Amino acid sequence: MASPVSPERAWRPSLRRTLGYLLAGTGAAAFCLLLLQLLLGRRLAQQQLVQTGSEVAANVVLGEVALERFSPEVLGQISGMQLVVGQQPEPGPRPRLRGDRRLRWQTLRLQTELCHRLARCPAVRPASAPRRGVWVEMASPLEPVWLFVSLPSPRGWPPDPLLLTLSVGLGGLGAVLLYLTLEIQRPLTRLQEALADVGLEALPRALPDQGAPAVRQLMARFNAMLLRLEDAGRERTTMLAGIAHDLRSPLTRLRLRLTLAAEGPMAPQELERAHADIRSIERITRQFMIFAGAEADETPVLVPLDALVAEAAAAVGDVPLELDLEPLVRRVRPTAVARAVGNLLDNALTYGRPPLRLVLRPLGPGEGEGRPHAEAAAVESGFEIQVWDCGEGIDPQQWRKAMTPFQRLDRARGGEGHCGLGLAIAAKVARDHGGDLRRLEAAATDATAEPLPGRFAVALRAWPLAGG
Repeated sequence: MASPVSPERAWRPSLRRTLGYLLAGTGAAAFCLLLLQLLLGRRLAQQQLVQTGSEVAANVVLGEVALERFSPEVLGQISGMQLVVGQQPEPGPRPRLRGDRRLRWQTLRLQTELCHRLARCPAVRPASAPRRGVWVEMASPLEPVWLFVSLPSPRGWPPDPLLLTLSVGLGGLGAVLLYLTLEIQRPLTRLQEALADVGLEALPRALPDQGAPAVRQLMARFNAMLLRLEDAGRERTTMLAGIAHDLRSPLTRLRLRLTLAAEGPMAPQELERAHADIRSIERITRQFMIFAGAEADETPVLVPLDALVAEAAAAVGDVPLELDLEPLVRRVRPTAVARAVGNLLDNALTYGRPPLRLVLRPLGPGEGEGRPHAEAAAVESGFEIQVWDCGEGIDPQQWRKAMTPFQRLDRARGGEGHCGLGLAIAAKVARDHGGDLRRLEAAATDATAEPLPGRFAVALRAWPLAGG
């Protein structure tokens, strides 16, 4: 079943998972670059040749006009153009076959562009040394003049910046889509399927701790909800079985006494015992209703806690009880807190030994209560209610069992209206107020008290609730 998960646990990205997405993005970028190179590389090269043809055509026209007044050597010095006079220059060493095909293709495309832009169609010859380019023939009145034009190699590697930018962008987009699919969409789909199973015969299994930080937090809260539902179902089953078991004894005794009453007048002792059985039944049903949440909708109000605790202690009856209550004002559910105090006192009377001592003290910033400037902080601070007795107390190994609903440490008291919910109800009230229930042991309650060996207390720690 679901395992306990902290919804607020910090998320730390896995190095392997991060590297996986980086590799996926890199692979997608490489694939996009190859695809774009195949689809757009030739078109980009043609556009570059068109631009180069426009520039070369302008240089050829200007150079032919300048050759009418200047010699090729002077024109080369003035314009910076590389000119050769005479026959066609040597192409240089023959390049590799693939490079030769690319250069011949560039030569033909550049010649076509020059023929389109010039009134004549000049001769264009490839050249591989000393630099890669072409020789373009210029019209000269005396002898042939060749203009060298440098041509870049069609980009294989490094790739064209535009294609590289597009491929990196598409690769990053692919990695983001993969992340959204694996880390958000797939976990949310699992969560949706698991939510559809909630409320059926069996609870779904706990979801794995996967996904983005927000999704992990949502998964953790879902698993925590499964734990609460599992605990609620277990408590419901135990409660139904417990109420049937705990009511059986007083009902059986009542039935027997009613049978005897039908045969003749009931003795006063038997009548009193019948009333005691009825009180036991009322106590058991009342405890079950309280634990089942009959007071869960109670609105928090601002009350003087010392008066509330004193009133709850007075309702227990005439018992040897010492009150040590500090004046506190807190926003609580008063009926629930009074019920918890009554249960703690009743539990101390049942399982411990008098005299009892009831203590109320502040927690945190409430230590400074009483000073005018600390009044607002005191209202927001927590409080602790301690019920001390002189009994042997509850063994630390038995404390968890004592806190479990419908578990009695003394089985012999099961027929006296005790159903094992006293501490469970007090613990539930403490949890509803953001606190807990804990056991205390001390040789003396304070520095002025006489030593009391074996002194034991149950402390309810709680915090004020928000206003209703």
